[in-house]
Amino acid sequence: MNPETLKNTAHEIMSPGKGILAADESTGTIAKRLASIDVESTEANRQAYRNLLFTTEGVENYISGVILFEETLFQSADDGTPFAKVLADKGVVPGIKVDKGAKPLALSSEEKVTEGLDGLRERLAEYAKAGARFAKWRGVIDITDEQPTDYCIDTNAHALARYAALCQEADIVPIVEPEVLMDGSHDIATCEQVTGRVLTKVFAALNAQNVLLEGMLLKPNMVIAGKQSSAQASVDEVADATLRCLRRHVPAAVPGIVFLSGGQSDELATAHLNAMNQRGEQPWGLSFSYGRALQAPALAAWQGKPENVEAAQKAYHKRAKNNGAAARGRYSSDMESAA
Repeated sequence: MNPETLKNTAHEIMSPGKGILAADESTGTIAKRLASIDVESTEANRQAYRNLLFTTEGVENYISGVILFEETLFQSADDGTPFAKVLADKGVVPGIKVDKGAKPLALSSEEKVTEGLDGLRERLAEYAKAGARFAKWRGVIDITDEQPTDYCIDTNAHALARYAALCQEADIVPIVEPEVLMDGSHDIATCEQVTGRVLTKVFAALNAQNVLLEGMLLKPNMVIAGKQSSAQASVDEVADATLRCLRRHVPAAVPGIVFLSGGQSDELATAHLNAMNQRGEQPWGLSFSYGRALQAPALAAWQGKPENVEAAQKAYHKRAKNNGAAARGRYSSDMESAA
């Protein structure tokens, strides 16, 4: 492990006014996204869509890193240049999703644990050779009347820490993603309490496994009411609750926090990030690591048609630009109507 390499990569990703494009959809997830525009999920169509995103001119002014799915890491742009090199040549750091998805937690009632640790050391070596400099692993925590249990939180925290340690051994910055899902009817106070429990256990596990906090990034959920809750919180309430929770549970040694959008609308995810950054300097940088919230307008504009590529790139560029502004606390809703 080279601590300086890890710290430098983490700080590069946390460049002011920039964030991460999460383009790491699994084969199943990207198939659903493409099906929404009546496009078949073939390798060629998946390559065409990622090529559209990665070759968008000027987006590197707002995007510092891209999380890739394994297939995409080893694919190339239309001109034959490997995608990882296309990104690196723009000054964008290539990353890789390394987990194998959330699976049923043994002897548990409907909770999940993320798998993918077997063979990870060897896979990380291959990913590094292909140009990946950071990685991502997502743990999934559900809120119900009986969940999450300590068993579920502890098991996912342990897996996240094992993954992070293996990444740092390979000089790859781990993005640690413990996601408390928006699904459910819980209120914002419940989300704050559960998110705090999860973060406390995650950082205890990271410290127990000697993970260098200065050489990692955290990708948490925002503190937000469940989708089915009748008591939806305002933008300011979400910003205040999220920052309060993070200040209580995330060590200042962590260089950056890159939020997941987690099913929020494109514009709401941007507004929440902006409100947090308008509250002044925090112990860590605050930015974004969005998938749908960056890609949805581009996907809708593209429709799988070559003649729509330019319009799709324009839509992606706009979302990246607006989120870049939010990462500086300089976003306004008026920007949504701008060309």
